Amino acid sequence: MKLNIIDLPKDDYKGGPSSLCPGCGHDQISNVVINAAWENGVQPEKIAKMSGIGCSSKTPAYFLGKSHGFNTLHGRMPSVTTGANVTNKDLHYIGVSGDGDTASIGIGQFVHAIRRNLNMVYIIENNGVYGLTKGQYSATVEKGSQKRKADANESPPIDLCAMAINLGCTFVARSFSGSKKQLTSIMKAAISHRGTAVIDVISPCVTFSNNDESFRSYGYVKDNQSELHAYDYIPTFQPIESVEVPEGEYKDITLFDGSTLRLETIGGDHDPTDAVGALSQIHQAEQDQRHVTGLLYYNPEPKTLDEMLNLSDTPLAELENDKLRPSEDELASLLADFRA
Repeated sequence: MKLNIIDLPKDDYKGGPSSLCPGCGHDQISNVVINAAWENGVQPEKIAKMSGIGCSSKTPAYFLGKSHGFNTLHGRMPSVTTGANVTNKDLHYIGVSGDGDTASIGIGQFVHAIRRNLNMVYIIENNGVYGLTKGQYSATVEKGSQKRKADANESPPIDLCAMAINLGCTFVARSFSGSKKQLTSIMKAAISHRGTAVIDVISPCVTFSNNDESFRSYGYVKDNQSELHAYDYIPTFQPIESVEVPEGEYKDITLFDGSTLRLETIGGDHDPTDAVGALSQIHQAEQDQRHVTGLLYYNPEPKTLDEMLNLSDTPLAELENDKLRPSEDELASLLADFRA
């Protein structure tokens, strides 16, 4: 049996059987999360998986069965994750949401999670429809996109990657559930990132939106995907010399934990540290009716929420009562300061 760096089999990272439609892109994303967490050597008990409501938010039941989990109200995953993160900052937080859960009822929560630079991986399983309620268009679907037995969408879309970059998100990527290698490298890097890592994953709905006319069908994305880079993730426990150097020009990005995301240029000269350039790539792709995928933007400099709050090194959940409760004299002094 093959073990990872902390001597655990991959079965320790699996969950229950999926109840989604056969062929759903969300199941591939679940498999990528399993592989990424296992290959990164993260203890399952040190992961908290969070979700809202929707087909996407069912998926945490299908991976990391030994991890903590919380299925929140519709659109409320970011605020619950914020509370959990402040209480126990040493856990790895993986939030799973959908285009309806994030871009509609939860869009305000999405905005403030990014604004606070909450230390979490925020996965958006984006299919452009509400799968649980029979396939109505969501707020992310492109204008003119067509699905089965319905008129074309006439409303302009919300691009969550563009919004995240404008809000100063420190790690923004877009991928496709059918691009396993790319998505796995991005997922592993996101887990190693310190701060909010948004991954918008185009994930075709095989039931309501997989006809050829849909911009988010499997066939359309495969034929109209422009990949910015080829990716290789190099963990800290793997010597960088042992990784095959890709052909052409490449750039190594060192992540918070010392691991490396290697970007080989295969498309345009995209610099992931250039927010304006990233937005330009997104807008040009929209005009060309195609999807641009890869690491769009990365900035390791901003402080995370727990750093801004100057929290104790020991997570609040692990502090003893004498550390959490001030004495009578200390409380009186604190109140006096507020009255001053």
